[in-house]
Amino acid sequence: MKIFAIILICICFMNINAQEMKQQDLLYYEIPEHPDAYTDATVAARMIDGLGFRYYWATEALRREDLTYKPSETGRESLEIIKHIYGLSKTIRNSVLETDKDENKSELDYEAMRRQTLYNFKIVSDTLRNTEIPFNLNKTSMPFWNIINGPIADAIWHCGQVVLLRRASGNPFNSKVNLFTGKLKD
Repeated sequence: MKIFAIILICICFMNINAQEMKQQDLLYYEIPEHPDAYTDATVAARMIDGLGFRYYWATEALRREDLTYKPSETGRESLEIIKHIYGLSKTIRNSVLETDKDENKSELDYEAMRRQTLYNFKIVSDTLRNTEIPFNLNKTSMPFWNIINGPIADAIWHCGQVVLLRRASGNPFNSKVNLFTGKLKD
């Protein structure tokens, strides 16, 4: 009987550890270290990192009832808002990258959409952070200022909506998330 209990404890520990590793394997489990220098590009990259971190935790461990929850008949379901954030992430990505346009036209399930949204934020942040020359705020067809007050601000706004809706559906935001430090509290 003791051996059975030990095996059961080991299996539970391995399962918990595997779940934690799976969470940490996704981008933006924690916010990356900040750049050493303030430039227009590194500040923009850090904004995207903050967005990625908020999106990660707003969408972490959503249940089916969370995804389909909507506050009223005329309101949007959480999944519809998440799809909108995914679209915004593509707009942000395409505004920064010159050639990386979305070739995937198929509908993504929730987990794939979540991963791709986080990837879109990460590739934009990395591109901005690794720009050796000062980032040209007007290199796209629209000024980058419009990307900041448009899709970036809109995505942040909608992350807050997802948090509000998950709370309303009975699945509160993880209280260990520290939005100031970009890490989990101990």
